Amino acid sequence: MNHDFFRGIKQWEFNLREMQFKLPVFYYDTTTITAIYTASTSKVKKLLPLPQMNPLELSPGKCLVAFVAFEYRETDIDPYNEFAIAFLITYDKPQIPFFTAFMQMYRRRMMAYVWQLPVTTEIARVGGVELYGYPKFIADIEFQKEDDQLSCHLSETGNKILSLRGAVLPVTRGKNSRIITYSLINDIPLVTNIHINQLEFAENRDKQAAELEIGSDHSICEELQKIGLSATPIQYQYSPLNQAILFAGRNLMDD
Repeated sequence: MNHDFFRGIKQWEFNLREMQFKLPVFYYDTTTITAIYTASTSKVKKLLPLPQMNPLELSPGKCLVAFVAFEYRETDIDPYNEFAIAFLITYDKPQIPFFTAFMQMYRRRMMAYVWQLPVTTEIARVGGVELYGYPKFIADIEFQKEDDQLSCHLSETGNKILSLRGAVLPVTRGKNSRIITYSLINDIPLVTNIHINQLEFAENRDKQAAELEIGSDHSICEELQKIGLSATPIQYQYSPLNQAILFAGRNLMDD
């Protein structure tokens, strides 16, 4: 696979808890499926840790929640799987319903607070928690591919959290995108850049393109049931092949 996307970027090597890391972290071969749903703005706001975080709204009272499944086949910290539940936001700036969300999506420059981020390996958990303040924990994350559908099943200690199923779509070369995440370490907010090279990509707004099934015997399920999620997604993205660069987290003053 061509690695031109990573050319010219300096990496630093170091050890953390007897594990070897590089920053920024390179992801060379990844599959992702993303489904964006609406939820109650007032209820999501209660889950955000800082008042400066403002949920992006599709319409007044209805904000955006992203569910993203990652299958990392080749990375600097070995293969692993991950599942993100993220609230799309602005930070310390007002948002205009629909317009702000549209502009972030149009520019391929999304801002998010990552509410949950389970992973399948300890090195991914340690790095995410201690370097970025991400809410990572070890879970079972399994992918299953059929002819016309890709599914991801998330559970912890045998308790189902959720399943995300998405259509396998015809793909083209996608535009590079940037995700800006906000997180906290010791109540100190950090901001992180993630650059994504969409080698194979498709998206649509078909309500039947993706399906989210939430379990019942986990604390995350209970919280998701409370926020008024829409029955169907407003957008679905399928990327069977992409690359990414996870830059180091930094203080907001350095943004």
